[in-house]
Amino acid sequence: MTSLNYETVTIANGASLSDALNIGSRDMFALIMPSAWTSAALTFQGSFDGTNYFNLYDDGGNEISFTVAASRYVIISSPAKFFGLKKLKIRSGTSGSAVNQAADRVIGVIVIPEA
Repeated sequence: MTSLNYETVTIANGASLSDALNIGSRDMFALIMPSAWTSAALTFQGSFDGTNYFNLYDDGGNEISFTVAASRYVIISSPAKFFGLKKLKIRSGTSGSAVNQAADRVIGVIVIPEA
C-alpha cells in the first residue's frame, strides 16, 4: 500500500479562504478538521497554473461542497473532482456566503503521493 502524506492549510483568524496547497499531481484522500471550527461547509478554489484561481463546480453547476464539523476526519469519496489542479485553496462557507473563522484554523489534508 502506498503511504499517505499529511499537509496543512490555514484559514486565518477573521478570514474564510486558506493559503494555497500545492497538490501537484497527487490525489486528495481526506481532510482533518480542527478541534474548533466556526460552523460552515467547505468549498474550494483551484488553480491549474498556480496563479489563476477559480471556484470549483461540478458538471451540474453545483459548487463542490463538503459538510464538516470540528474534529472530523472527512474521507474524499470522489477525488476526481480535484483532478487537473496544481494548487487548491479551502474556503469556509460558499463562494456566495463565505464564513470568517473566529481564530486561525489549521485543516489537515491527506494526499496520496505521486507514483
